[in-house]
Amino acid sequence: MKKHKMGLLVMAYGTPYKDEDLIPYYTHIRNGKAPSEEMVAELKEKYDYIGGVSPLAEITLKQANLLEKHLNEIQDIFEFEVYLGLKHIHPFIEDAVEKMKENGINEAVSIVLAPHYSTYSIEIYNKRAMGHSQKINGPMIYPINSWYDEPSFIEYWTMKINDILSQMTVSEKEKTMIIFSAHSLPEKILQYHDPYPSQLQHSADLIAGELGFAQYTIAWQSKGNTPESWLEPDVLDLTAELHKSGFTSFIYAPIGFVSDHLEVLYDNDYECFALTKQLNAKYYRPPMPNTHPLFISSLANSVLNEICKQKKVAI
Repeated sequence: MKKHKMGLLVMAYGTPYKDEDLIPYYTHIRNGKAPSEEMVAELKEKYDYIGGVSPLAEITLKQANLLEKHLNEIQDIFEFEVYLGLKHIHPFIEDAVEKMKENGINEAVSIVLAPHYSTYSIEIYNKRAMGHSQKINGPMIYPINSWYDEPSFIEYWTMKINDILSQMTVSEKEKTMIIFSAHSLPEKILQYHDPYPSQLQHSADLIAGELGFAQYTIAWQSKGNTPESWLEPDVLDLTAELHKSGFTSFIYAPIGFVSDHLEVLYDNDYECFALTKQLNAKYYRPPMPNTHPLFISSLANSVLNEICKQKKVAI
């Protein structure tokens, strides 16, 4: 039986590929407003700390290709063809949609490489994709809004955090706090009952429940450089407060992210690490999902669940 061709639109934030990309990338993030020299210097300093170029671009491409490969291996109804669309750098989301149309793709499922839904994040990606597709009479796109509770995703983080806990003594565990975090967003999302905070909490509850470990909390990190209020508590502020209350070991689990990139390699591995060192506390961070089979499986399951719902088929 011939497989039904299905586009697979994988969307992500994007990152500069080289130094020359830094200013246009930062300008695009700022909605066309060029950053100051100081802002560029500060960002470049962070990239220099993690090696000059973020590994994010390479990891994202591998994730997309592995997802396509895995989907085509585990079922024989659809033939998936992957297209990568990025929010702030080429290939942009709109480029991917146009490429699908050029290649004769009539239907596609879209997934964002971020597990938790927000009107300020996932919704923007999907609106751009669907809006541009309608504009050019492109493929019908079936958007996935979130996958924060996908069992394989929960299993991955449970396994990696347990690897750390299992190496601890009983006395160290008693003074250990797991801090689950995601990228902070402007606080005004709370006015619209945005599900982002509750979804992060739900993910944390599921993972902690599997671990059977009660000392955990959620926090926010990597907030933007704007004067408005952002979601709190900030991960650094919370660490300092928890240390005052007696915790001396911290497991940072940035479950709102899926790859090694600036927000993890700098904001966690440099800033959080520096604070724990200053406090004479212990710093732990599980490895990011990147291309781990459990993570790829969680994405694939989310894609198939959406298609089964939309096409009313069983796989």
